[in-house]
Amino acid sequence: MAGVATSSRQRSKIAPYLMVLPALAYLGIFFVVPFVSLARTSLSETGGSIYLPTLTFAWDFGNYSDAFSLFRDQIFRSFGYAFVATALCLILAFPLAYVIAFKSGRYKNLILGLVILPFFVTFLIRTIAWKTILADDGFLVSALGSIGMLPSEGRLLSTSWAVIGGLTYNWIIFMILPLYVSLEKIDPRLLEASMDLYSSAPRSFGRVILPLAMPGVLAGSMLVFIPAVGDFINADYLGSTRTTMIGNVIQKQFLVVKDYPAAAALSLGLMLVILVGVLLYTRALGTKDLV
Repeated sequence: MAGVATSSRQRSKIAPYLMVLPALAYLGIFFVVPFVSLARTSLSETGGSIYLPTLTFAWDFGNYSDAFSLFRDQIFRSFGYAFVATALCLILAFPLAYVIAFKSGRYKNLILGLVILPFFVTFLIRTIAWKTILADDGFLVSALGSIGMLPSEGRLLSTSWAVIGGLTYNWIIFMILPLYVSLEKIDPRLLEASMDLYSSAPRSFGRVILPLAMPGVLAGSMLVFIPAVGDFINADYLGSTRTTMIGNVIQKQFLVVKDYPAAAALSLGLMLVILVGVLLYTRALGTKDLV
C-alpha cells in the first residue's frame, strides 16, 4: 500500500509538467527557434548577389549601429505615431466603454456587438476603405476644405494625420474591450457612496473610476501601442514616403533589398526597445489585477 501511495504522489507531481509540456513545445518551436534564428541573422554578414544572397555568422554587432543610425527617423516616427494613436484611442474609447458599462442597460450586448462588428472585416479592407474616404476628390476633403479645416498640405491622404487616423481606427477595439472589462467590475455603489459624501462628478471620476479602471488603461495601452509601432499597412496605404514607419523599412529590407542582417537587427532591436518600455510602463502603473 505504501508503494502504491508513493507512486500516486509521484504521478501527481509529474502531471502538471506533462500538462504544460505541449505549451512549452509550442513556444519552443514557434518562438524560441525563430528568435534564435533572428538573433543569429542579425549578427551575420551577407554575401553573394541580390538574387542569391548568402549569410555567414560573424558576430557583427555593427549591423545594429548601422541599421539604427541609417533609419533613425523612421524609428522615431513610428514611436511618435504609435504614441499619438494610443492617446487618441484612450480618449475616444474611455467614454464609450463607460457608457457601455454603466449606461447601456439592456442594450449592452447590442452596443458591444455593434462595436465589434466592423472588425470582422479584414484589416487590409478596412484600411483601403479609409483610403477611399480620405481621397482628394472625396466628400470629407471637400467638406473640411469648405470650412477651412484641411491640414497645411491641403489634403488628408498621404499625410501624418491619415496614418495616425488609420492606426487609431484599426487598433481602437483593443482599447475599448479592456477598458469595458475594468469598468464593468466597478461596483456602482462606490459611485453612489462618493456622491453621498458630496463628491463632484469630476472628483468621483479621478478618485474612484480612474484608479479602478487603471488595469484596463494599462492593458489597452499595451495592446494598441505595441502593434502600432510595427504596423506598416497604414503607412503604406494612407501615407507617403515622408510618413514611412519602421515596419515598412523592415519589410523592404527583407523582401526587396534582401539585406537580411539589417532587417533582423532592426526587428530584434525594436523588439527589445518595446520590451524595456513595456516593463517600465507596467512598473510605473502597476500590474495588480491586470485584465
